[in-house]
Amino acid sequence: MKKLKVILEMIKFEHTVFALPFAFLGAALGSLLVTGGWPTIAQWIWITLAMVGARSAAMSLNRLIDAQIDKANPRTADRAIPAGLLSKAETAGFIAVSFAVLFVAAFQLNMLAVYLLPVAVFFLVFYSYTKRFTWLCHVFLGVTIGIAPLGGWVGATGVLTWEAFILFIAVAFWTAGFDVIYATQDADYDQEVNLHSIPSKFGIAKALKIARGFHVVSFSAMILLFFVAPLSWIYAFGIVIVGAIMVYEHSLVSPKDLSKVDVAFFKMNGIISIVLLVFTLGDLII
Repeated sequence: MKKLKVILEMIKFEHTVFALPFAFLGAALGSLLVTGGWPTIAQWIWITLAMVGARSAAMSLNRLIDAQIDKANPRTADRAIPAGLLSKAETAGFIAVSFAVLFVAAFQLNMLAVYLLPVAVFFLVFYSYTKRFTWLCHVFLGVTIGIAPLGGWVGATGVLTWEAFILFIAVAFWTAGFDVIYATQDADYDQEVNLHSIPSKFGIAKALKIARGFHVVSFSAMILLFFVAPLSWIYAFGIVIVGAIMVYEHSLVSPKDLSKVDVAFFKMNGIISIVLLVFTLGDLII
């Protein structure tokens, strides 16, 4: 139990809230568009387990792959693996279990979910390596998290429609934007050790502008979804709130003051995902 507690802390299990609401949103919206009904209880359960397995595997892989980088970075040296709280073998074992949960869940949903598993696994593994060779690493992370609503959509319907990709764009660029903000903390260190990121490539001031641009794209996709999906004023009111939170999130950080990055990253983004889920589900129900 002590090791499990360390693992859950290492993967920030509570931050599953970033992606899980979007998987639920994709499942609900896709099911109503494609089948005219709601996902079954079994589908909700297996989609949840697939998401938990995927995110747990991805975060554990990231910590395992970056163990040496984390050890050398003063900001991350106290993470579980570099601090000696977990061994690499224990972490690898947890990764294997997490992937097993994802695979079992996919097989319980439908064959398209199974066929698309290699794509999901590729991005879950690959994105952790991208900062070694490209400053577009944030976009790769966005694509990886953006798979969440696609996974929910496929899990509930067994098909992919073009509306699903609008939701994918919204989530992908929302994620990329807040990841750029988070990466400003390591801009100097990344430059020093030749790791790639938008802040280390372009500087913090330009990076924050790029993050705003990513969020404009994300918000625009949310607006577009309003016009192509059976959504009404309730959803519209929800995305107005989301837009306001995004503006507030960017007001918390500046090139001269990064002290509130954690607030902008963790609290605001958790609120955004929940607000969008609640207002979208509320709209679909009513």
